[in-house]
Amino acid sequence: MFATAPVAIVDIGSNSVRLVVYSGAKRCPSVIFNEKVMAGLGSDLGVGGALGEAAQGRALAALARFARLIEEMGVVRTRAVATAAVREASNGEAFLAKVRAIGFDPTLLSGDEEGRLAGLGILAGIPQADGVAADLGGGSLELVEIGDGAPGRTASLPLGVLRVSARGGGGDGGDGFAREVAEAVAAAGFARAAAGRALYLLGGSCRALGHLDLALTGHPLPIIHQHAIAPERAGELRAALGRLAEAELKRIPALSSARIPTLPAAARVLDAIVPALAPARIVFSSLSIREGLLHDELDPATRALDPLIEAAREAGAGLGRFAQHGELLDAWIAPAFDDDPPARRLRLAACLLADVAWAAHPDFRAERGLDMALHGNWVAIDAPERVMLGLALFAAYGGGGELPSPDIAALAPPGARARAAGWGHAIRLGQRLGGGVATALERTKLERTGDRLTLKLRRADAALLSETVDRRLGTLARALGLKAETALVD
Repeated sequence: MFATAPVAIVDIGSNSVRLVVYSGAKRCPSVIFNEKVMAGLGSDLGVGGALGEAAQGRALAALARFARLIEEMGVVRTRAVATAAVREASNGEAFLAKVRAIGFDPTLLSGDEEGRLAGLGILAGIPQADGVAADLGGGSLELVEIGDGAPGRTASLPLGVLRVSARGGGGDGGDGFAREVAEAVAAAGFARAAAGRALYLLGGSCRALGHLDLALTGHPLPIIHQHAIAPERAGELRAALGRLAEAELKRIPALSSARIPTLPAAARVLDAIVPALAPARIVFSSLSIREGLLHDELDPATRALDPLIEAAREAGAGLGRFAQHGELLDAWIAPAFDDDPPARRLRLAACLLADVAWAAHPDFRAERGLDMALHGNWVAIDAPERVMLGLALFAAYGGGGELPSPDIAALAPPGARARAAGWGHAIRLGQRLGGGVATALERTKLERTGDRLTLKLRRADAALLSETVDRRLGTLARALGLKAETALVD
């Protein structure tokens, strides 16, 4: 699917029709354009089993615009897919003929294939995911089991938000709908399938619920990807929607007004599937079947790459002053720390991003580095990890060992923050010692022995020492509770 020029996915869903254009590294492509139209193709299926003329008109107008944009952008490869509404409509094939006339070659996904791609979408952004993914669309709810880096069995249930909305938001207002959902989940073989594990939510309606939760809780870092909530929160969100007026919902900046009408149905479905699946936690995903389609195209070696590290590598190479040497910087500072594998991964990401803020005004480089870490479009990283990455870059640019926002800082435990600040001080030392290039790091090293942190240089490189280098070595040593020293060796 990937090429040196942009590639596109056209997703003809039951609720929305969307164009997403991607570019960049294969393992973690960047979205360079994203547009959706709430065509509502699935709105009329419950009435006559056919796609309505008005909905078709909205969808086809959007697709004609998308075709023109794809041409204007120089997109080299496009994949178009259609899901539940078109799959089940009596006039679905006639509609697809109109789509082909516009210039697309759409693939009509089966329910099982839609579920498999939803699972791949989760794995694209959360490689270690373990549990059940639920893709809530307009026409259907796809369930897929995830574990060991691959999607497993799938099920497609007729519980899309448009269908549930047509029933008045989910049935009789009592327990009837929940029983119906539990029976459907059990019949599909998914009863308690997420017990002790996670329920991963994807799809526009689920993302809207995630944004609602972030707003209602006043979360200091409102990033939807890998935002996690307790299972009982599903019922609380449903209850909150019963209290909030539409005008109040429209004041939530991240909440698409086009999603508001189907939010009660989405909350009702979520509240019903949680007891049926019995997850230990609920995790939101910003990625979907579109990213699943891209992930499906990758060779096994590329698919196995860490998306956070690859994205950091690409950003570091694009924004740094000199040739990228994040791995070398990471290896250089590593002897000062006793990091476990998850911490080493974050430390490497920080080193790969160590030079991304140099172009900012000197007084704001620390803030720029912090902002990139906290608010960057990263995946495979949760809120505490974002704080650690942000604190490392903040300290690396001289911002100090504490973040300016106590609320954001509190998302990570004190020990994790101290460790990340130490990484930043070490990065700051390495970048100053070598002038931001690799050669000096290759000829020097840090050693931690007992209560001492030693910077070792060859005698021929003694000129690299300076008051600034000594000061930064001392800052790092104090942060680690050690004594600093330098040593010249032959």
